[in-house]
Amino acid sequence: MGEIKVGTASWTDKTLLESGWYPAKADTPERRLAHYATHFPLVEVDATYYSPPAERTAELWVGRTPGDFTFNVKAFSLLTGHPTRVSALYKDLRPETEKKNIYPGDLDPQAYEEVWTRFLSALEPLAGAGKLGSVLFQFPPWFTIRRDNKQYLLEVRRRCDPMRAVFEFRHASWFADGNRDETLEFLREHELPYVCVDMPQGHRSSVPPVLVATADLAVVRFHGHSEKWTSKNIYEKFGYRYSDRELADWAPRLRRLADDAAETHVLFNNCYRDYAQTNADQLTDLLRG
Repeated sequence: MGEIKVGTASWTDKTLLESGWYPAKADTPERRLAHYATHFPLVEVDATYYSPPAERTAELWVGRTPGDFTFNVKAFSLLTGHPTRVSALYKDLRPETEKKNIYPGDLDPQAYEEVWTRFLSALEPLAGAGKLGSVLFQFPPWFTIRRDNKQYLLEVRRRCDPMRAVFEFRHASWFADGNRDETLEFLREHELPYVCVDMPQGHRSSVPPVLVATADLAVVRFHGHSEKWTSKNIYEKFGYRYSDRELADWAPRLRRLADDAAETHVLFNNCYRDYAQTNADQLTDLLRG
């Protein structure tokens, strides 16, 4: 069985800081990350979806964590085709527009290429230190199973190489109407790691929890089962705490998944107060037997 690393999708959320999970002495960003790293070997950086990171920030992350610690970094929204705030772009690349949000097609091609270059360059300190696990490309609900979208997955892999890109879908077409085998075959053929999700079902963005490894790295993200999944309030959307029974059911499934991958990353994205940290601790204990 390959190694399983368990972590959460945040260590700085304001409700986590209010929950009391951190000891009083962990009163700075540096001390909080160091404390987090004593509990878990893995963390997902989601802030990079909203604003591209700075290289200096990545250098600080390297220095504040043990040598075997792993960061998974979420791709900047513009690179996954999501609407992106103009104010989130690098100042010198912002287009002259009255729009608040833009898409890749709204940028000059050279500016778009520069966004890619700067985003990946900022991750070099993590990659150089052997601490970059993957770059998460979570696609929007309108990213359906089409030929040009499949080609974009290959383009992303090429752009990121040798960094490892992993792929999360948010449209059921990738697994609906007999497309499951086609999707998994394509991912396996090109050794593209698929991100399995546990999430509420019955919504436009819902994807079933297909637990498979399509490359030597497998990733599983737990989003919870909030009844308010469509809420604009992220704490209502992700404010779900997994029960002991749910986690006990997942543990053997994750062990079987790890049999098919060299490494498996399990991340709790139910980031409200200490829900994610508590569930990650519980699952870690279950996986240890």
